[in-house]
Amino acid sequence: MNKIEPLFDKQCTCLLCHTKFTSKKLRSRFVKLIKLDTDFFPVYAEHNPLLYYINVCPSCGFSYSDDTIPYFSSESKMTLVEKVCSQWIPQSFGQERSIEDSIKTYKLAAYCASLRKEKHITLAGLYLRIAWHYRMLNNSEQEIRFIALALSEYETSYSIGDYQGTQISELRTIYLIADLSKRTNNLEKATKFYSKVIEQQSRTVETQIVKLAKESWQEMRDSPKNLI
Repeated sequence: MNKIEPLFDKQCTCLLCHTKFTSKKLRSRFVKLIKLDTDFFPVYAEHNPLLYYINVCPSCGFSYSDDTIPYFSSESKMTLVEKVCSQWIPQSFGQERSIEDSIKTYKLAAYCASLRKEKHITLAGLYLRIAWHYRMLNNSEQEIRFIALALSEYETSYSIGDYQGTQISELRTIYLIADLSKRTNNLEKATKFYSKVIEQQSRTVETQIVKLAKESWQEMRDSPKNLI
């Protein structure tokens, strides 16, 4: 009987140049979640599906997730060809990935998403995932750098409402603004947005997010630096 390996080859077709390639994915049976941090960073027991979230075309360099909308305006396609494809040195990310390899794929995906002028909520998610990778490496300087980038994108998304029609709800967006503000030591903004979450407790089904907001808000109140 053949042993089932954690990773398998998924067949992909590049959304930009239509090259066929394979990208490793992790079988769900090997995903063992231990806990979630307050910004929803998932800590896994051994195998980490985050490392295989991004597909990178080895031919043209276009990088994207399985959730990426397969549509290009003529302007964005020309920009990607000029800024990514023409600069790309053919290489493959189709094998087992280290955390460092994965960071490269996310940075490529974030660059491609910005060139495509994708939604701010999409960029926010990519930057946050990069921050999580640096947390795994205990690189707090780079973690905070990308948390700040994610925070800026979440705030813009919230202000213009471009999270609407995505899997990220308004409440989750507000909560993440609060949590990432706290992580970047903007406690005044964190308090403001935690309060916005708590205000919605009677009309939301996302009760776990409200619970997290209450716990963080109380933790901030109880912090010695906030006591006079």
